[in-house]
Amino acid sequence: MGRKKFRGGRKGGPNHGPRSDGPAPFQSYSEIVKKNVNMEKFYDSALPFDDDERLQFWEALKRELPNSFRFCGSKGHALAVKRLLETRYAPDIVKIERYDGEPVQAPQPVPWYPDQLAYSMNTPKHVIRKFPPFAAFQKFLVSETSVGNISRQEVVSMIPPLLMDIDPGMTVLDMCAAPGSKAAQLLEMVHAGEEARVRKVMQSFGEAGPLPATDEEDVDLAVDSGDDGRATGLLIANDADYKRSHMLVHQLKRLSSPNLLVTNHDATLYPAIRLPRDPARPEKGQYLRFDRILADVPCSGDGTLRKNVNLWKDWQPGNALGLHVTQVRILVRALQMLKVGGKVVYSTCSMNPVENEAVIVSAIERCGGPDKIGIIDCQDRLPLLKRTPGMLQWQIMDKSGRIWGSWEEVQQYALTNGGQMPGKLSETMFPRTDSSDCSALPLDRCMRVYAHQQDTGGFFIAVLEKNEEFKAKPESQSRPRAPNGIKKEELEAKVKLGEEKDLLPTAGSKRTLDDDDAETKPEIKKQRTDSLSSERPEIKLEPDIETEQATSKAEPEETKPEETRPIPNNTGQADRRAKAPDGNYEEPFKYLLPDHHVIQDIVRFYKVSPRFPSNRFMVRNATGEPAKAIYYTSSLVRDILTENEGRGVKFVHGGVKMFMKQDAPSAEVCRWRIQSEGMPMIEGYVGPERVVRLTNKATFRTLLREMFPKFVGDDWKKLGEIGERARQIGMGCCLLVVEPDGADPGFAERMVLPLWKSFHSLNLMLPKEDRSAMLLRLFNDTSPVINQTLKGAAAQKQAEAAEAAEAESEPAATATADGADEGEVQATQDVPMEDLAASEHADEPGGAPEAPDEADSGGVEEAAEPVKGAD
Repeated sequence: MGRKKFRGGRKGGPNHGPRSDGPAPFQSYSEIVKKNVNMEKFYDSALPFDDDERLQFWEALKRELPNSFRFCGSKGHALAVKRLLETRYAPDIVKIERYDGEPVQAPQPVPWYPDQLAYSMNTPKHVIRKFPPFAAFQKFLVSETSVGNISRQEVVSMIPPLLMDIDPGMTVLDMCAAPGSKAAQLLEMVHAGEEARVRKVMQSFGEAGPLPATDEEDVDLAVDSGDDGRATGLLIANDADYKRSHMLVHQLKRLSSPNLLVTNHDATLYPAIRLPRDPARPEKGQYLRFDRILADVPCSGDGTLRKNVNLWKDWQPGNALGLHVTQVRILVRALQMLKVGGKVVYSTCSMNPVENEAVIVSAIERCGGPDKIGIIDCQDRLPLLKRTPGMLQWQIMDKSGRIWGSWEEVQQYALTNGGQMPGKLSETMFPRTDSSDCSALPLDRCMRVYAHQQDTGGFFIAVLEKNEEFKAKPESQSRPRAPNGIKKEELEAKVKLGEEKDLLPTAGSKRTLDDDDAETKPEIKKQRTDSLSSERPEIKLEPDIETEQATSKAEPEETKPEETRPIPNNTGQADRRAKAPDGNYEEPFKYLLPDHHVIQDIVRFYKVSPRFPSNRFMVRNATGEPAKAIYYTSSLVRDILTENEGRGVKFVHGGVKMFMKQDAPSAEVCRWRIQSEGMPMIEGYVGPERVVRLTNKATFRTLLREMFPKFVGDDWKKLGEIGERARQIGMGCCLLVVEPDGADPGFAERMVLPLWKSFHSLNLMLPKEDRSAMLLRLFNDTSPVINQTLKGAAAQKQAEAAEAAEAESEPAATATADGADEGEVQATQDVPMEDLAASEHADEPGGAPEAPDEADSGGVEEAAEPVKGAD
């Protein structure tokens, strides 16, 4: 509780309570004892329910949580995938009759989620296992989840991003982002409307077909027109845990956004990010301020009882009390980094007011009061969402299980107990009772969601707006408390004089977080003493001071500036330097000049339009030379990465993989093939010489099902409408533009995919799992993908020998668009959705990391601990 690794990291779950000695034996949900005396005592007294609603509350918490999921990506694509659920799977599911004669309910849309893109399903597992229509639906869910079109996410976890009011062009920070479900929502919002805008711009240059009628009405280039319609905004997703930050990368990179950065920092000390200097004021540095910030902070997580059932036995009041100070620090830091007029959404998956309303009051007080920070009323938002207003008064349970109604009660207790204070309590945890502005904050504008209201988990959300700049009060000046061991006579004298607050130790001092665990958990005491001691530097508002403090004091083991590192020879080989002292190492981000010979070769081969920005290409190695991959970023991301190089900001990920190096059959063929994830950025700028257009559904199905169809003799005729064009086009990578003719409503989505032409074969450069997902989605085809080079086990060796002989004249026989071999990622096809692994390197051979020159390097496996919290 409050351990440094959790700050900006893992959110609610049983790991915030006492750790067990080992894994518990498996128990079904119904067998788990769902009772905790202290928890029930506390919430029975703390929550404003009548007897009937209290009964509904506890009954709901003891039921298993429904499964829920969300359709991801651009709005048009998400709606297309959703239609399959409605038209292909739901009709068969509702025909099922259970053993009791009752019909089975299909997944139901969440009524308050925009465009009904979120669904919930409470069908019992034994029903799902028994009936074939559910097996087909489960296969669809697994397939679409594996390629990023569906996100499995708890319903209440979807609320905070919807309240952030993100407009195109905004800069957004998610301070505690792992595992990444909310961050994915935010990234979709950053790119909202982008596809239609880009298409309209391409139309103006005669380089795109007409927009669908439904999109034509919605396109407004004025909302984000600075980059040919492409999104100019930014999302920075941060997590304090290094391994979980790589899990975050895996979750977000499937959205293929050049407007994304992932960082690895303690959220309470998030560093100021430098921007290029203003030419009009070159002497003064500029720093990034955010339009929107999500502070979904680490919490005790008792709103997740229906999912994290171990909380029934592990819940204790100290879990929440120990996190209060950290939560306040994160929120204060968020408000410091916000623009005036910007908004912070604060949220937890906890029902405890010490982590919710108390944090809001304490943070606003430290930031100058309600004149500086306002609480926004969100009653008119998501009108179909049932919710309860935030609390104006609340109680606190101390570590021993005693409930306190006010700070004055705690003071009186200290009078009769030699000045000793109840464990872990501080004044900032209680409602204000003085005459200050913060005693009358409209906390009822906050939002509480309980399990019984809409069959969900529990959640707290507050939306804050920054009205003016402020200088945050140091913690030592924020509602001080009496030190331990004070003499009773001195305390009584001070109370009589009305000076008791001058005696009370500061919230966040070592006493409030260390002493209670000193005997039983010495390792926690050491961590807390190191990170939360009274000598902890106070972050100031001024960005240059913030940066110096955050990097030089709070993070002394930061990577040293580039000029102090050993300079490797410029061979393109991976740099083999030792890891940083914390054991984590990330390769630097190095941008290529537009006149670099590799960039010039790419531009010539693909006939790239001069309108495409050629100064945003990047590699990830210390040599700064393309070795295996070339990435592309937005202009703002480029400015941030270049301005902050060597300044201690820990960037884990940035950029979209645009080109991969490929063996070429001749010197005239460009060795850099376009990656599928980079295709949306560059497709409108590639010359017609490298484009193949397809409108026929049957032809596309052939390309998906067959890998490496041959061009021997008249075999090219089997490719139908594209056969002649594919035979004539020059060797190397080209673009397959799929523009359905509209004859089939199930085949209506425009796609642009990479295609590789060699001497004797043609191959759609997609991993097998993407091919399988498209076959299932577009054709309801579950048959396996055919590799023309391996026709039967008996002929495998002969085929391998033939492929080896051909390797000199065409790309690696089993290469895919993601650098994977033809047998990759098959394991996910039949795995239940909840068991899908978040492998950071799923797009590489065998799931292994790429060479250290790539952005996905670092040798990070899955996070050692499971994903917790409402995500």
